[in-house]
Amino acid sequence: MESTKSSRLPLIVLAGLLIVLLVYLNLPEQNVSNSKSARVVSVKTTPVVMAEFSDEFEALGTTKANEEVVITAQYTDIIESIHFNDGDAVKKGDVLVELSKAEEQAKIKELQANLDQSTSQLLRFKELLKKDVGSIAQRDEQKAKVQSIRAQLLSAEAILNNLTIRAPFDGQLGFRQVSVGALINDGSTITTLDDISIIKIDFAIPERFIPTINIGQSIAATNVAYPDNKFIGKVTSIAPRVDAITRTIQIRAEIDNNNKKLRPGMLMSIILERNVAQVLQIPESAVIPYEDKHFVFIVENDIAKRIDISVGRRKPGIVEVYSGIEEGINVVVEGALKLRDGTQVKVSSAIMEAK
Repeated sequence: MESTKSSRLPLIVLAGLLIVLLVYLNLPEQNVSNSKSARVVSVKTTPVVMAEFSDEFEALGTTKANEEVVITAQYTDIIESIHFNDGDAVKKGDVLVELSKAEEQAKIKELQANLDQSTSQLLRFKELLKKDVGSIAQRDEQKAKVQSIRAQLLSAEAILNNLTIRAPFDGQLGFRQVSVGALINDGSTITTLDDISIIKIDFAIPERFIPTINIGQSIAATNVAYPDNKFIGKVTSIAPRVDAITRTIQIRAEIDNNNKKLRPGMLMSIILERNVAQVLQIPESAVIPYEDKHFVFIVENDIAKRIDISVGRRKPGIVEVYSGIEEGINVVVEGALKLRDGTQVKVSSAIMEAK
């Protein structure tokens, strides 16, 4: 009998150990589940806002001066004096170069003397006609002679004036290509002149975007020389024809360049705003995609609530919202991936939407 009890003792001890083990294993599981139910997730939120939203189209363009001209001579002559240096800023009418004028000045004096003499002779003929002396034919002949000399004088004065070369508009000169005493030929380059107070940018867009482009639309342009600068301008003209080979249309925009940073011939990266409208929008970080749907989390009484939404257009960092949420409601933008519907949350701080 005693041997039977002794043989059952190990079984009783083993059963007791199993019971203790089960209790031990169940206690941590219950504690973990309690800790999960009590977990509080720290999040950050931002309000849904109604703001301006636009599609953006990127293109490459080349800058041009507002006005540009190559300064040349109209006559073959000797350069008498030069009144500018390389790169000078000039005003309209400033004298740049003077050519030799001695011959034209002498010719003008000669013509002026002939005109004075012919005019006096014409007056005498008129006086004689009043006294019924002389003939009308003589008077008319002399009158024609006076008009001919006067025309020759005007032509000589125009030539003399063109021997003084002036700036046709305000701008900045290029390099000087001539020297004093040189014989310059008709059409030879003296220098260049550019008005860069306004910079024009020509670029092309695909023909399918024509309906979305209008004069006055805003553009933003950047250049590798100024990577941190964004130059703001607007569309000023649209070409009347589409290129039959590339199926693109030329667009011209203008940028205020009073700081003189931009120069003609620079390559610009252009962002063109299209379809500008006031729409509901939220940060892209707030939107969570699931299969073919999208949702966000909002916070009500420190509890996360999942809201299904319909989204539209996107641009870097911003998403347009069609439906599902209203303006002013705060959505979770940081910590959303840790949330489930009904999770307890703590809003650590609210952040504003990036514009």
